[in-house]
Amino acid sequence: MDTKRVHFTNEKGQKLAAKLELPIDKKPEAFAIFAHCFTCNMNLNAVKHISTALTERGFGVLRFDFTGLGQSEGDFADTNFSSNVQDLICAAGFLGEYYQAPKLIIGHSLGGTAAIFAGSVIESIQAIATIGAPSSPVHVKKQFGEYLETILSENQAEVELAGRPFTIKKQFIEDLQEQDIKAVTDELRKPILILHSPQDNTVSIDNAAKLYSNAIHPKSFVSLDGADHLLSKKEDSQYAGSVIATWARRYVDTTEDDELKTDHHVVAQILNEGYTTELKVGIHSLIADEPKSVGGDNFGPSPYGYLLSALGSCTAMTMRMYADRKGWKINEINVHLSHGKDYAKDCEACESSSNKIDLIERVIEIDADLTDEQKEKLMTIADKCPVHRTLHSPVQVKTEALNE
Repeated sequence: MDTKRVHFTNEKGQKLAAKLELPIDKKPEAFAIFAHCFTCNMNLNAVKHISTALTERGFGVLRFDFTGLGQSEGDFADTNFSSNVQDLICAAGFLGEYYQAPKLIIGHSLGGTAAIFAGSVIESIQAIATIGAPSSPVHVKKQFGEYLETILSENQAEVELAGRPFTIKKQFIEDLQEQDIKAVTDELRKPILILHSPQDNTVSIDNAAKLYSNAIHPKSFVSLDGADHLLSKKEDSQYAGSVIATWARRYVDTTEDDELKTDHHVVAQILNEGYTTELKVGIHSLIADEPKSVGGDNFGPSPYGYLLSALGSCTAMTMRMYADRKGWKINEINVHLSHGKDYAKDCEACESSSNKIDLIERVIEIDADLTDEQKEKLMTIADKCPVHRTLHSPVQVKTEALNE
């Protein structure tokens, strides 16, 4: 499994921390979104095990922390069920923009109920799976116990949930009471899988029966016999993940060959010694290194080598695309590039300003039976390749530390 740390913004512009998990050495057949349980986070063991089971069966899975939880920005006290649904919609938008629109949505506990609401409005979603989900969002009020009266009378209270304090405001309760899940399920025309344990002491099995009764076919139910609400046993969460993946393949279209835009996200990982760096470029793995003359092992191109490679490949591709549109036959294009600065020397003064100018020399060979005018046009097109334009445009690199 290939795990990428990513983030996207909610409707208020706050960053939500996420992990995108992809199958190793193959393109995902479809993408799924996972909604964690109430006050949990994306790193709950059950969430990780279910995600792994799905990726092993060809799915890409986005799991994330809802606003105000885990590593995501925002104040949990200002969130509610509606904001959780919106977070899921934003997650789907992120996948659609940078990878592929999700076709499966999975939710655990209250996240399952949110998945039903979000899945009903996200057009790309073709199937919905819930695990230990309440039949109505208002069910979560039971967790507030003796604090409920204080919340309603004093507008908020600090409630201890799973051993941690959370501020719950009156607006959270009011939002729960406004949700009409029956109206949603009455209109839902998407396959739904309901998984629930008969021994669930947090959300009773009666909730699964009500959800199943309200849902329209095709609908399925699987008993997670012996499991607790959080699927604490690894074998229970792995089983749930494998069942969801098998069931979803019946309803999710995995035949589309949409091009994944995974090369927009790159991870560079360097270990505790040397300069050898592993690059994850979407589903592709590359190696960067430094020459032995500056202490590297020369296992791969240097960073500047990759920069020149990006410009050279983009130049050749752009010229070929233009020639193809014009119907011009091109036998071969060779782009030779060199850079006028030495990377190791640059780094010795990387904290000081410099007036040096980077000089990239590019020589292009075109093997084709073309007129001088046509060759001149192709040379003009070379300067219009996207990477060339990026190098000549103002570029901002925003850097931030990711805190575990």
